[in-house]
Amino acid sequence: MPAPAPENLPRCHWAATDPLLRQYHDEEWGVPIRDSRELWETLVLESFQAGLSWAIVLKRREGFRKAFANFDPEKVALFTEQDIDRLMQDPGIIRARAKIKATIGNAQAYLAMKEQGEDFAGFIASLVPNAPIYNSTGAVLAQSPLSVTVSKALKARGFRFVGPVIVYAWMQAVGLIHDHDPSCFRYNPPSLKTQTALFARSLSNM
Repeated sequence: MPAPAPENLPRCHWAATDPLLRQYHDEEWGVPIRDSRELWETLVLESFQAGLSWAIVLKRREGFRKAFANFDPEKVALFTEQDIDRLMQDPGIIRARAKIKATIGNAQAYLAMKEQGEDFAGFIASLVPNAPIYNSTGAVLAQSPLSVTVSKALKARGFRFVGPVIVYAWMQAVGLIHDHDPSCFRYNPPSLKTQTALFARSLSNM
């Protein structure tokens, strides 16, 4: 396992002080994920962040994995009301009944796509064919026209708690959008001409 990056390296501001966030930023955030199950797991975790900080979710990630059968969609899709009641008593996760129910429903939606021959990773790749999209606006965005489009597509397939803000954060996390600050040591975009063209193309496809 690679050694942690030195603490004094310049980072995105949200990861500058908290050790857990710093490690996540340095090793995971923005690293491309193209595996369907991993993409689904990350989307579920992002959905639990709604109204909260990512640090709260990250501190409970292992608890979530234990509670939700290591995010195996086939197992989660079979959860019952008894399972929901059990999870509502689990201190290792965020105990929000609506989000727990949405996770079960999202597992069912994931499996429905699979049964129809639609791979989740392939579905996302068809929506973001030029990933990673570089945020060249110079602004810290909460959502984008692209995240609105992906959100609508997910909702059309039965997913819940996948609004454009959640989806934008998820797209950042899984490397669909490159949103490291230009001063961050992990900011490594293509040429300015290329990144501007890619971002403009993402907007024109909305």
